[in-house]
Amino acid sequence: MQSKLPRVGTTIFTVMSRRAEELGAINLSQGFPDYDAPEDLRELLVAAVRGGHNQYPPMAGIAALREQLALDVARRYQRTVSPEAEVTIVPGATEAIFCAIHATVRPGDEVLVLDPCYDSYEPSIQLAGGRAVHVPLVPPRFAIDWQRVRDAVTPRTRLIITNTPHNPTGTIWSAADLHELEALVEATGIYVIADEVYEHLVYDGARHQSVLRSDALYQRSFAIFSFGKTYQVTGWKTGYCIAPPALSTEFRKVHQFVTFVAVAPIQHALAAFMQLRPEYSAGLPGLFQAKRDLLGTALRATSFRFEPAAGTFFQLLDYRAIADRPDTEFVDWLIREHGVAAIPISVFCDEAPDTRLIRLCFAKRDDTLQRAAARLARL
Repeated sequence: MQSKLPRVGTTIFTVMSRRAEELGAINLSQGFPDYDAPEDLRELLVAAVRGGHNQYPPMAGIAALREQLALDVARRYQRTVSPEAEVTIVPGATEAIFCAIHATVRPGDEVLVLDPCYDSYEPSIQLAGGRAVHVPLVPPRFAIDWQRVRDAVTPRTRLIITNTPHNPTGTIWSAADLHELEALVEATGIYVIADEVYEHLVYDGARHQSVLRSDALYQRSFAIFSFGKTYQVTGWKTGYCIAPPALSTEFRKVHQFVTFVAVAPIQHALAAFMQLRPEYSAGLPGLFQAKRDLLGTALRATSFRFEPAAGTFFQLLDYRAIADRPDTEFVDWLIREHGVAAIPISVFCDEAPDTRLIRLCFAKRDDTLQRAAARLARL
């Protein structure tokens, strides 16, 4: 059979996590914690299952969770959204991105993506019959060249996918970037998918620049978030999309035929936790900045070079002082010879930049980070 995705294989995240398990390596590759979720959240899930919340929930998500999210958005972004018409719960942010792409992209449409970018974007675009137009971010800080973005716009441009805080580089948008995006799409038919799954993980006193802060952008945007990242329950695979009513309607048309609903007891547990501990997310920047700094301090004794991540739970490391081999070869050597699993940055790019960079995840126990840093110090 002729493949619809001939260039796509098993994701690098699956490959590296599998190899880490096979080789007994420290897994700093795939983005998930190696510690458990808050105990009260886990207990609420048990209570939801025992309480009988085990059948199909409403297609758009249970009302209690959507109401909590609307309150959260009003509190943090000063935006009023309708829980009924503008908030949709889905089984993970990756599905939300897929549904938003398929709700907007038609055969022959072009979608702007900023490289390096998350690996699900382009396959979803291709399956919708569109074409991804890759606009490279500018190393070493991976800033956006907005003139280059403007130059990439054509009459076929249907959509732009943004991501802040940014996976894999750990950079964040400024208010000026948000204004540039407003100007780019003003008076056009271009829609925005705003991948904001790391919204709470912004460090050093910075503020997350969400499309929800902009009236002009919100009217044409699908803003996508992840409970898995916020509550460190990536295996629960639950996220949500906030979009104006007309866009939410189209989004739900796709969602109902992809998975139909998100898992019922998980939704009930999340709703109860948000009501019980509305302040929880405010502590995340301090928690993860401390982990970033612990890893960074330990790595100062190595030959890696880096700037501390401004957001996400990922840290880029420049290894050019250690080896001149391509990043895919370097991570293979690193896991085989030194027992640390990392991700090569080239897999996030259509054309890899002339860099020697790998990505580490610091959403790990402190002792895990210290053990990994000790191994990396021996390079």
